[in-house]
Amino acid sequence: MTPRSARITVRALRKSDWPVIERLFDERGACGGCWCMAWRRPGSEWEEHRGASNKRAFKRLVTSARAQGVLAFACGEPVGWCSIGPRADFKSLATKRSLRTDWDQDTWSVTCFFVLRDWRGRGVAGKLLGEAVNLARRCGARRIEGYPVVPNKSFGKHMPGAFAWTGLPQIFERKRFRSLARVPGKRPIYVRRLAQR
Repeated sequence: MTPRSARITVRALRKSDWPVIERLFDERGACGGCWCMAWRRPGSEWEEHRGASNKRAFKRLVTSARAQGVLAFACGEPVGWCSIGPRADFKSLATKRSLRTDWDQDTWSVTCFFVLRDWRGRGVAGKLLGEAVNLARRCGARRIEGYPVVPNKSFGKHMPGAFAWTGLPQIFERKRFRSLARVPGKRPIYVRRLAQR
């Protein structure tokens, strides 16, 4: 078992990392057989392929270097994941009216976080987002979008991880993302613009 006092390191996903993803996501595929495919497949298609089919699809993306993301480690063991990539890679975003923006081909999206239960509340998501921004910049992104969920007061101080998988507003705010003007019926959308070096 990895000690909670261990130093956390974060790096970009490599195409050789499939065994790491399997170990981190476990049999559940991170959450409910998702295997990080919820935003890559429109809703009904994702549901139809939930579980083993999603796992195979994500494995193909990882091993062919067509998936982007960052991994967090403690003592060499994976403890967290953040999915990021060009917005065009996430087909499900195009089907959601509540997430429409004026994006272009230089726009990247942060679509999800997965942090092991014992490591939640320890700043792992913030470290993942920081490295995700660095990755997007290296790849030429000029704008990054995030779609955090606003905690419901009924949850009290701690929102269950299953409901916070797109991140929380404060994580994005600490990394200099700014909220777009809220439109009734739309989800919060946070944006960070990147200056090119």
